[in-house]
Amino acid sequence: MISVIAIVGRPNVGKSTLFNRLTRSRNALVADQPGVTRDRQYGIGQCGELSFILIDTGGLFETSSSASIENLITGQSLQAVREADAVIWLVDGRDGLTVADETLATQLRPLCKHLYLAVNKTEGLDADIVTADFHALGVSRPYAISAQRGSGVATLIEDIFSALPKPIDLGDETEHGLRITVLGRPNVGKSTLVNRILGEERMLIFDQPGTTRDSIAVPFERNGKSYILIDTAGVRRRARVTDTLEKISVIKTLQAIDNTDIVVLIVDAHDSVTEQDAALLGLVVESGKSLIIAVNKWDGLESSQRTQIRAQFDRKLGFIDYACVHYISALHGSGVGELFESIDKIGKSIAVKTSTSELTALLNRMVESHPPPMISRRRIKLRYAHLGGHNPLRIIIHGNQTEHVPQSYRRYLSNTFRKQLKLTGTPILIEFKRGTNPYKNVANQSSRNKTARSKMQKRRRSARHARDSVK
Repeated sequence: MISVIAIVGRPNVGKSTLFNRLTRSRNALVADQPGVTRDRQYGIGQCGELSFILIDTGGLFETSSSASIENLITGQSLQAVREADAVIWLVDGRDGLTVADETLATQLRPLCKHLYLAVNKTEGLDADIVTADFHALGVSRPYAISAQRGSGVATLIEDIFSALPKPIDLGDETEHGLRITVLGRPNVGKSTLVNRILGEERMLIFDQPGTTRDSIAVPFERNGKSYILIDTAGVRRRARVTDTLEKISVIKTLQAIDNTDIVVLIVDAHDSVTEQDAALLGLVVESGKSLIIAVNKWDGLESSQRTQIRAQFDRKLGFIDYACVHYISALHGSGVGELFESIDKIGKSIAVKTSTSELTALLNRMVESHPPPMISRRRIKLRYAHLGGHNPLRIIIHGNQTEHVPQSYRRYLSNTFRKQLKLTGTPILIEFKRGTNPYKNVANQSSRNKTARSKMQKRRRSARHARDSVK
């Protein structure tokens, strides 16, 4: 099995910076304030020829009896420690040895067979002096590193692997499967749904908006099929987003939409479709991604309320008739299994393969049934169509005067193609290509030749007139 390494430590010691360096990515959110990371973040680490699974964790706090967000974050971090083959305990070399570090040593030593102490932020300092005090923790020899610049990191990883079983090279077998992004406003139940699907408390849940700050990707299998489930930070109205960290979280959420195959938008049944829900739907529609709308918190509603809410959703969501709508309870699990029936159908729709001749035949039948409009007494001509891409699904249509095709006719083509190809939850983006006039250059050349001949004749007449005047 491939080795698993977890990074733990107090808040703001550089864990996410080290994670990004080893995974050669910017997946972990980094900011100059404590408590940025909350959920476990997984990635594929690379150091030279060594490959391993790396886990970024939230800061470790001193646990207390009262329920708090800090206790939940610490619980997530300790769960990562139990999963890992080796643990990198990161401390701050500029803060020196603290009482909190001594307390954490008593927690971590019994849990970790392979515990490695890394003293971070040592750039520009004498390594021996910086690490001297940390020998008192009774862990392995302290490693002086800089997560920001990368100094000392390779030595640390090589020493870890010298004590672990030889890792298996992942090759191209890293993350694969349908990418499913869970999207929604804050506190609508995104992390609860992710935990319900995974069957474990994978994502941190707390009774306050904005608990999730990063986009967390979790590979898993269901009925022998591979998927990647992505939990995202809640997106509020732009006017309410003032914190820099929240702005970065929103950006990463929008990036997750671009990199996904299917979007599951969570909507609160008690709120119907809010203005922010409509804005998120607009983003998904513009991206061309497949869409499932999960109406959450459906449990506990009376029959009359459910009938009224269904009517409201049917009226407000009419502009995205291709989306699959499910009424679920993420907390109790009702209706969650039905989501995967739609997900599997969408997976087949995304990978649909059709020939140019078949698409062109469909196009001709659509044009015969409902011709495009006239422009300046000339009919728009649509000649043939072919597949232009799968994520998002795109059909390219070639013809004349295609720049004048109205939006209503574009929607007609998109909806009809989708129904004829029997696609589920997947829109089709229509792109037009205008044909070129093969005689355009010939006509221009003929015009230029005519002008040249006219000028030459004019010069000859002027020359004859000058000679006749001299005589």
